[in-house]
Amino acid sequence: MEGTHILVREQGALGRLTLNRPNALNALTLPMCETVLRALSDWEDDPDIAAILIDAVPGRAFCAGGDIRAVYDLGRAGDPRVLDFFTTEYRMNAAIAGCAKPYISILNGAVMGGGAGISVHGRFRVATENTVFAMPETAIGFFPDVGGSFFLSRCPGAIGMYLGLTGLRIDGADMRYAGLATHYLPAARNAELVSRLIGGEEPDHALAALSVDGAGSRLRENRAAIDRVFGAASVEKILIGLTAEKDWGTEITQLLRTRSPTSLSLVHRQLREGATRDLAGCLEMELGIAAKVLKGHDFYEGVRAALVDKDQTPHWCPATIEDVDAEEINRFFQSPMCSPADQIGTVQLRSR
Repeated sequence: MEGTHILVREQGALGRLTLNRPNALNALTLPMCETVLRALSDWEDDPDIAAILIDAVPGRAFCAGGDIRAVYDLGRAGDPRVLDFFTTEYRMNAAIAGCAKPYISILNGAVMGGGAGISVHGRFRVATENTVFAMPETAIGFFPDVGGSFFLSRCPGAIGMYLGLTGLRIDGADMRYAGLATHYLPAARNAELVSRLIGGEEPDHALAALSVDGAGSRLRENRAAIDRVFGAASVEKILIGLTAEKDWGTEITQLLRTRSPTSLSLVHRQLREGATRDLAGCLEMELGIAAKVLKGHDFYEGVRAALVDKDQTPHWCPATIEDVDAEEINRFFQSPMCSPADQIGTVQLRSR
């Protein structure tokens, strides 16, 4: 059976979802999220399905995020359906986390934004030598949602804060070190993994037999400096800390100065809040934040610069981190503009 841009198949003991929108780097649409939700519901009670796997057709990406241009167009038009994508996507994230059957993701390519949400919440996340992971939302005036409050805040030390603020890309070995991936598997062994799962082999047994340690992690090598700087109590203090880090500090400072100042302040608060909440609480918080961001300035300016006019020169408002109003940031976390608990639904979440 073929869903909307997703191949949905039952192969032996395996329920298999294959993202099939390669020309758009498998960016998620509302119908794609709905397809995943339906499949999970169908397979949850199917005694013939022992495990669920998600992968992508051959290409550069596993999933490079959500269809941000569609969100931009709806938001600019004032269309109330703009939040439908987020509520459905977050339901999908919660359903993946709550899935009673093993959910395995093969992350053979770019994994960004929504690509993390459709994979990282599952029980097994398999990185390869082709994996590139990033949460680059501060570059477009947004924030790392899809449960980013939850999974980034639980990375070792200050790694999640570092990834969430900078949007820098990491490889499969780094994902494994950060806890975002559970296994590292050479891409040439992916077909054998799928074959074993189709045959009904337990995922942990199959992965133990096929996975390897992988290359060294740059995050591990830079961990002390990341913790020293990005564990600071504010973005302003992070920038101060970077001044003592010589070449690395200068490079990261220059990068952060290109990001939306509002987004930087928002993400710093978001990840600290997320560390105290379960996944359901994080998704509820993120839906409220998203509703407010979509009524602001920087998201539309960031998408304009990156995807519409493509001049790569966003004009943020306010323009610097020093000009961000703390009370304005507080408002993102107060009185959500919708009822996220009702829209996401109650899902029994299994801890990672």
